[in-house]
Amino acid sequence: MICISKICRIRRFAVVAFIAALTCVEQARNVFADEAPATGQPLKQVEIWTTDAPPEWAFWQRQLIDKLAPAAMEFVHKYTRPDGTLIWRDEWPGMDGSDDGYESFYNFPLYYALGGPAEIRDVSDKLWDAVTRQFTTYGQVHNEFDAYYDWMHHGESYTYFYFLSMSDPTNKKLRERAARFAGLYLGEDAEAKNYDAAKHLIRSPLTGSRGPRHVNTAEDWVTHRPILSEYPLPFDDIPNISSSADWDDDAKFPFILEALNKRMMQGDVPLNLTSTSLIANAYMLSGDEKYKTWIADYVAAWQQRTKQNNGILPDNVGLSGKIGENMQGKWWGGYYGWRWPHGLFNQLEATIIGGGNAYLVTGNADYLELPRDVFRLVEQQAKEEDGKIVVPHRHGDEGWYDYRPINPKYPAQLWYLSRDEDDWQRLLKFTKPEDFKTLNYHKAKGDAEHIVPWLGFLRGENPDYPVQILKSTWLETQRRLKEIRNDHTTPHEQDVHHWQKLNPVVLEGLVQTMLGGPNHIYHGGLVNCSVRYFDADRHRAGVPPDVAVLVDRVTDAGISLKLVNLHPTEARNVIIQGGAYGEHQITTVRQIVHYPHQFYQVDAPTFQVHLVPSGVGRLEIGLKRFANRPAYLQP
Repeated sequence: MICISKICRIRRFAVVAFIAALTCVEQARNVFADEAPATGQPLKQVEIWTTDAPPEWAFWQRQLIDKLAPAAMEFVHKYTRPDGTLIWRDEWPGMDGSDDGYESFYNFPLYYALGGPAEIRDVSDKLWDAVTRQFTTYGQVHNEFDAYYDWMHHGESYTYFYFLSMSDPTNKKLRERAARFAGLYLGEDAEAKNYDAAKHLIRSPLTGSRGPRHVNTAEDWVTHRPILSEYPLPFDDIPNISSSADWDDDAKFPFILEALNKRMMQGDVPLNLTSTSLIANAYMLSGDEKYKTWIADYVAAWQQRTKQNNGILPDNVGLSGKIGENMQGKWWGGYYGWRWPHGLFNQLEATIIGGGNAYLVTGNADYLELPRDVFRLVEQQAKEEDGKIVVPHRHGDEGWYDYRPINPKYPAQLWYLSRDEDDWQRLLKFTKPEDFKTLNYHKAKGDAEHIVPWLGFLRGENPDYPVQILKSTWLETQRRLKEIRNDHTTPHEQDVHHWQKLNPVVLEGLVQTMLGGPNHIYHGGLVNCSVRYFDADRHRAGVPPDVAVLVDRVTDAGISLKLVNLHPTEARNVIIQGGAYGEHQITTVRQIVHYPHQFYQVDAPTFQVHLVPSGVGRLEIGLKRFANRPAYLQP
């Protein structure tokens, strides 16, 4: 029998959601006022007094929050010295490696920010400093920042740094570094002239604390050449070069190097859009408007270049600002560009990161047109093969080629930012209905491969997903611990990627279920999510002990959130914040209990929940997305 009162409640919620959605759309049309989220104000209090048996997902979630820490410490103790440096070689050549050192522990501070123990925050700080010292000795790091590398690898490194900011924004040393690192791209470091402010142009694909790298040496590329010998040549017309194997030929490599220096290293590439995360990080720590202005100007410059190029994102811009300046007028052929083996993958990641960061700091959704332009470009060339829609991933002198399906995580990331129906339809174009209902777990380097079945769960099509992803995460951690215990290799047998493959801290399932957002884009993206949590009694980031949370619906208007206190005799107090950085304004909270429901008007970035012992409750939270200036402030 259908409960009539339940139908009425559903209808009332639908009306409220519709009104909130209209408000959200209207908000998205306007840039938010330059006011930081209010601090020091009393928080709206919500009490969950209903009790029940904890659901299965809550046990699995708490198991991960509580038990990833000993797994992490076993990993650290096996592969690092007492000072935190990696047990490895005394020397390492080329410009490669510091990213891999940081990547080995990059998500430790995010784990703490979710609710992991305080020792993880402390060891995160220690390991960051240790990797910095070690790779300074190797020569890759200078003044605590990578001397020169591209922004795919910088992105892999500095994601760690952004997570440190999330976990402890009051750290003075970290705040000083954030300003200094951002200054490398704002013209504030005399040694590092990475940016042309007049042309809004980063001056090379390889930049860092020693400035733009216009001329590479053979030593710079020594670790890359064996890998690149498996890929096509960067250009088809290099004199005296005939095959990709010539990358590894000492007699022929100088000809490749000369072509790289002449054609690729003078000017800007879309990959540099990933640097906006570094600048946004400084903005959220300081609130200084110069950082927001830099991001908006730089992303707008790439939008203008795309417009000038007939809607095609160019992959190379010379130092004068001219598209194709060093490529004989060709808009393709740049470093990590359309002809690079990664092709479309790099153009999508960089534009989603850049456009998303500009949206975050300005509140203006128009910046998302930059990644949309990339999608539209390849969609125009789409065709069907074996029942699948495929698009070209690369472009060269012969035109578009390398047809493959788009990885659905990219349109999914764009939709999550925009909530635009056209973006959702784009995602549907590159997925099958069963993709939203099936979890085939695999742990890739990016740790963001299960976004589609998660979206299926949010839409009610995959109800078992939380238990599946959390259980699979636990099994992956156990698999890695087994590999760690069976690892008897020596430092000279280990390559620079050795440790990142073994890191047992796997977080995608926790991020999705707890924060109501996808895991970040691995190569330098910030966390974008619906909510995050703070322990009101312990005055720290993350959920309190014994508390489990599950975001089970995400709409334009807000989210639905389940909270559980697994402690039978002690209450817990948790602060809930709109977005990772307080960027979403919480409008209303409706507590779903026995009729009548409790309704609260919040109109603030945060509110506090009191969970009685064994408390289990459900909240419907209204959100105005991107309504506030983002900040790392902790309530």
